[in-house]
Amino acid sequence: MADSVRLPPPDEHRLVAGGFTEVVEGTSAGAWDNPAPVEGWAARDVVRHLVEWSRSFLASSAAVELPEGPSVDDDPVGAWRIHAGAVQALLDDPATAGRTLSNPHTGDLPLDVAIDQFYTGDVFMHTWDLARATGQDETLDSERCAAMLAGMEPIDEALRASGQYGPKVDVPADADVQTRLLAFIGRDPR
Repeated sequence: MADSVRLPPPDEHRLVAGGFTEVVEGTSAGAWDNPAPVEGWAARDVVRHLVEWSRSFLASSAAVELPEGPSVDDDPVGAWRIHAGAVQALLDDPATAGRTLSNPHTGDLPLDVAIDQFYTGDVFMHTWDLARATGQDETLDSERCAAMLAGMEPIDEALRASGQYGPKVDVPADADVQTRLLAFIGRDPR
């Protein structure tokens, strides 16, 4: 994301994860099994993805073991709260700035930068998925959308090769920046 939008990693996570938390807490009990915009996922799978991949990524690449919360199947709200709180505590810990995340795909990065770049950005984009699946406000911050899109477009081929993004969806050239970002990552915003 652009420097004009980016906050220091702890503050960025607090803001972005806070927005996701609002959507998690606004999800009615009966909506957790609603289909999500990611093929084959239900709403609870959006939370599962954010909790599980980041735990695994941090454990294997930085020897960070986050505390486990309840099962996403049993308590998606509780699972998210504990996970988001653990990531925030990690980012708020002054010692984190001296730690390194080492991964063959990303190289060596300061841990707080790696969390910010890979995880917090993912939380931001998946906020739309959960909101769409559960019938909540889907509006994302337009400045963050623009910054993310500007940062991702130059590495389009690498992103597609990673298998983490679907094919781009065609949208009108004059579509708003949120629509263009969602289409870029393979979501059909219609």
